[in-house]
This record gives sequence, C-alpha cells and structure tokens, in this order.
Amino acid sequence: MPSTARVLCLSLLALLAATPTATAAEGWSLTPAGGGRPTFYAEGEPGTTLQDTVSVTNPTGHPVTVRLRGTGIPITFADTGVRVPARTRADVPFTATVPATAPPGDRTGTLVARDTEGREATVRLRLRVGGPKLEALTVEHIAVHGDRITYELVNRGTTPLTPSLAVHATGVLGGTLLDRTARTLPVRLPPGRRLKLTEPWPGRPAFDAVEVRLTVTATGGAHDTASTSARFVPWGAVAGAGGALAAGGALLLVRLRGRRRRAGDEGSAMAEHPCTEAELTGAVS
Repeated sequence: MPSTARVLCLSLLALLAATPTATAAEGWSLTPAGGGRPTFYAEGEPGTTLQDTVSVTNPTGHPVTVRLRGTGIPITFADTGVRVPARTRADVPFTATVPATAPPGDRTGTLVARDTEGREATVRLRLRVGGPKLEALTVEHIAVHGDRITYELVNRGTTPLTPSLAVHATGVLGGTLLDRTARTLPVRLPPGRRLKLTEPWPGRPAFDAVEVRLTVTATGGAHDTASTSARFVPWGAVAGAGGALAAGGALLLVRLRGRRRRAGDEGSAMAEHPCTEAELTGAVS
C-alpha cells in the first residue's frame, strides 16, 4: 500500500475511533437505533410529536437493568425500566414532543440511561423547531430615580434577542444633558420574557426639567423608542431658602410690632388714665 494511502487509512480509522459513544463503565452502551448516528436529530412544528428508537446494548456476560429518562425536551419512553440479558440489545421506542409554545430555532435534549450501580450513559437529541421567525422588542416603564434610569425590555417575538441601548436626555432649554450611542447590553432575552434593567446617570443635573429617551434595537430589525420626563429640584436648598425667608419674615414682623409699640408709647401719657377707666368700668358690677 502506498505511504499516502496508508496515512489516509490510518487517519480515517482514528476519526472512527474518536466518534463519541455513550458507554457505561461496565460495557453496556446507549445509542440511537439503526447505527451510524452519534446523536438524535429531529424537526417539527410546535405541538407535534416525533418518534424514534434508542438502543441499550449489553455485550457483557451478565444481565443489566437500566432506567431511562429525558431532559431538556419532553420525552416519553415506551418503557422506562429495561432489563437487557447478556450479549443482547434492547430497542426502546420513544416520543419527543415539541412544546406548543416553543419558538422557532434549535433546542437540545438528552436521553439518559442509569443502571442499578449508578452508572450512566447519555445520548443527545437535537430538535429544530419550525415556524415563522419574528423579531419584536419593546422598551417600557421608563423612570428616573436619582442618579439612575430604570426601564424594562420585553421580547415580543419568537426568537432570542441580544438588545442594544441608546440613551438621550435634554434639559428644559433644549440642551443635551446625556447622549450615549447604541451599545450591546450583556443580556440575552428569550421570547416572551420581560427584563428590568438600570442605566446609571452619575452626572445628572441638580436643578432642571429633563426629557429622557431610550432607543433599543436588535438583529433582524427589532427596535423601539420610549421616553419619560423628570424634574430635578434640590429640596435641601429649597428648604434652606424657605427657612431663611420664614426667619426673615418673622424678624420683619417683630420689628413692625416693635415700631407699633413705640408709636403707641408716645401717646400713652394722655391715654393711660382713660384706658384704665374703661377697663375698670367693665370690671365693676
């Protein structure tokens, strides 16, 4: 055999040997029925039920009993407890149900077999969910709380989204107070999910009426814009100014009263006796 052909042959054998197998420590294995498939693969619309068969092979000299279960995707086996005699293979039919609310895209499940000794073998199931893809995203419930902006993102489509956010704020005179260009957020929003987030605003004005606008975008054309208004008032300074005004008003009132009393004192020498009589007239019975 030529050296080049020998190298290719050895490489092919190495690849075949590297093919993943779900084999337990005692030698029994779990594989898709029919051979030639390292994993299960299925396609279906939401709400449909798909059928296939898994094989438990026991090459040992003693029987093996395993229990079957599925994870990640609703999987139902024809029999969850299987006893496989020595040097025998058991084929177990199963169904995988595509959830009625599943969005289009790929999902992954696992078929698991566990023997009485606690040893496990697994086989992956890849499921592609059909249906139209829809990218839709909204930004809601925007509010300004001190030095932060809170908001909620809602994925109203059928595909997962990684949104980007742009922030813009203007003051009462129209000047730009905040202008942050779109940046990708470190979140992944599944279909139908709502997520509450916070945007810091450490340099927000101390005294102003502002308009805050948030714009969110995502791949596929999903986008939305929403805004809110807020007023920043330094209540401590206002309270201090109000206290100063109140104190000034009280001082002015005291001074006015003092002036009135001094003005009354100038005519008290002639008015004092008649005033006393008037008081006594009312007091004598």
